Amino acid sequence: MKRFLDLELSELGIGTYLGEPDERTSKGYKDVLKEGVSLGIRVVDTAIVYRYMKSERDIGEVLRELDRERIVLSTKGGYIPYDIESRMNPRDYFYEELLSKGVVNLKEVTPQGHCLSPSFINWCLEKSLQNLNTNYVDVYFLHNPEEQLGFFSRDTFKAIIKDCFEYLEAEVRKGRIRYYGLATWEGFRVPPTKVQYLDLWELVEIAQRVGGEEHHFRFIQLPYNLGMREAFTLKNQRVDVANLSTLEACQRLGLYVYTSASIYQGRVVGRVPVELKERLGVSGDVLASLQFVLSTPGVGTALVGMSKLEHLRENIKILHTPKLSPADFLSLFK
Repeated sequence: MKRFLDLELSELGIGTYLGEPDERTSKGYKDVLKEGVSLGIRVVDTAIVYRYMKSERDIGEVLRELDRERIVLSTKGGYIPYDIESRMNPRDYFYEELLSKGVVNLKEVTPQGHCLSPSFINWCLEKSLQNLNTNYVDVYFLHNPEEQLGFFSRDTFKAIIKDCFEYLEAEVRKGRIRYYGLATWEGFRVPPTKVQYLDLWELVEIAQRVGGEEHHFRFIQLPYNLGMREAFTLKNQRVDVANLSTLEACQRLGLYVYTSASIYQGRVVGRVPVELKERLGVSGDVLASLQFVLSTPGVGTALVGMSKLEHLRENIKILHTPKLSPADFLSLFK
């Protein structure tokens, strides 16, 4: 377990992104959640758009049977969702639930259906709490905020983030969230010259202006695995006068890191050389990727999508595998 602020987080977390919105997949996720918690997993991650709200509702069903205090639960808002249980046409759902009620303004929605207005994020949070059968989430992520940078200026983007952070700090005071963060795909893995680049120091400064030194912007999420190593290798963040990787910058700024796609969404299978597995001290390809991720300095929790018990039982072995020393980890890059 890892202690961060007043939270106790497992090094392995259950992700709920993949799979069809059917009962078979739902049963798999629910079985994994129940057994995973009994085996020591505390972190569960989801989003309102995952499987058209089915993933949140599957978690909500399981939470009725578990001790809520044992779970560090995160969800996300930012993309226009669809509720599969509404049985409405998706366009009609968008119009009736969001547009006609003034929850979103079309001028604030990107062509990809992304929106970060406080009114929309508030709607998402309230819907997520209902789906999850809880009155609070431990971490609320803005989902891929870099999407906004493809359509709005950076100054406008900073104003949007400031408005969101003000809203989220208010929700902390209400007790509906404990901390908040950014869950990204590209933003922290690209150089500063790219349109979608996110500047951690700049984001923390916004949080400090909004919430003071005790602000609650304390988490980020980004892809990191054997095939996507930028979080460790790319010195794309500047903190004070130092050029740092995203992981180094998070350590300096007091941010906890969730890694997504920790096993490259299964694409590591059959692609990890035997010599590398030997150096990592594991036998399987999936465990090799998890060992690599969790041995990386600065990584907090590795999220893995798991809807099958056999995958959970294999992946859980990483919690009982000694991690590489910093020197042995760095030697992998030589």
